[in-house]
Amino acid sequence: MPFIQINIIEGRTPEKKERLIREVTDKVADILESPVQNVRVMINEMPPEHWGIAGESVKRRNEQEAKGVRS
Repeated sequence: MPFIQINIIEGRTPEKKERLIREVTDKVADILESPVQNVRVMINEMPPEHWGIAGESVKRRNEQEAKGVRS
């Protein structure tokens, strides 16, 4: 039974998450030749202050980008 975990920053619409689940399920089932009924997908959403890039939270990077500090 394939079990896929996806980590994303929160903020996507429910419709986008439904599409992600559907398309990942279909692709995994196809590649692994597994029935779609056996595929499990879990989306873990994190706030931007809990996700870091290059020693800085995504929240701070987004704030700096909005101020024009970051290109």
